[in-house]
Amino acid sequence: MQQTEAHINRINLHLQELIKKYSALQKLCAQQQSAIEEMKKQQEEGSRKIKQLEEQQLILKSAAGQLNVADKKAFEQTLNRYLREIDKCIALLSE
Repeated sequence: MQQTEAHINRINLHLQELIKKYSALQKLCAQQQSAIEEMKKQQEEGSRKIKQLEEQQLILKSAAGQLNVADKKAFEQTLNRYLREIDKCIALLSE
């Protein structure tokens, strides 16, 4: 009887330790998920900033008259994209 109770107590203690470890791991996992989301946001912001700087570079090259054929094509595509977006906005406002 004593051995059974001692065995049950050991199992109970081990189970409590496992529950504590599981809780700690869940907390760590939540922290890691939060860190991952923050890094994704930073990466998106960095990508957006890079794209903006590339567009500014094209504008500066255009203003200086230093566009090569590939840059000129990219610049025209960017302008056309902006014009399409403006046209969409105007269409939405006129409805």
